[in-house]
Amino acid sequence: MTEERPEELEEEAADLDTEVSRVVAEATALRRLEALLFASPEPLSRAEIAERLPGADVAALIEVLIERYADRGVNVRTVAGKVQMVTAPDCADVLVAYRTEGRRLSRAALETLSIIAYHQPCSRAEIEEVRGVAVAKGSLDQLLELGWIKLSGRRDAPGRPLLYATTDAFLEQFGLDDVSHLPGRADLEAQGLLDARLPPGFAVPSPRAVEGELTGEDAADAPDFVTDYDGEAG
Repeated sequence: MTEERPEELEEEAADLDTEVSRVVAEATALRRLEALLFASPEPLSRAEIAERLPGADVAALIEVLIERYADRGVNVRTVAGKVQMVTAPDCADVLVAYRTEGRRLSRAALETLSIIAYHQPCSRAEIEEVRGVAVAKGSLDQLLELGWIKLSGRRDAPGRPLLYATTDAFLEQFGLDDVSHLPGRADLEAQGLLDARLPPGFAVPSPRAVEGELTGEDAADAPDFVTDYDGEAG
């Protein structure tokens, strides 16, 4: 049996100390991240977490927590590129007495929201073209009030119509990390949400995120109602 030299023992001891320090630091960072998510009333971005946990591997810590909480009554999930703790879906029934019921969206508002989500950015005239009927002012007002859609700019066309897009609040409400996670045609058909007799060439659009929002003078100039290409208010 070969005896290890003192310098080899010292090197092994140093390596062990380094590994122990790493494990302790990771465990500490994980506990601190857990506390941050638990206490935060809003989802946290990775940048916000990194600011609170300097030097930590934020992405790795998030993945550890997601896996650790996967089978618990509280889950960790990413929504709109941010991280939050949420109640596990199968435990929702025990919390129903504590949930605040919001206003129910009308069918017209739901259809309008769906069109904006899949076709964004789009104008009122484009929404009406897809729906086949006029868009009521109340539908857009309600969605704007809820914070699920935003004024994202103006179309470079006659009348420079306002454009609408979804917000991070929309993603948070429906549990989506980004709009690319909206259900596609196969998902909608599997849930029985599409008519079996679809017209030839029918396709579900591939939504994309829209950056930016009307601010300053553009936002101030935006009317309380929307004007379509023909200049008719509704």
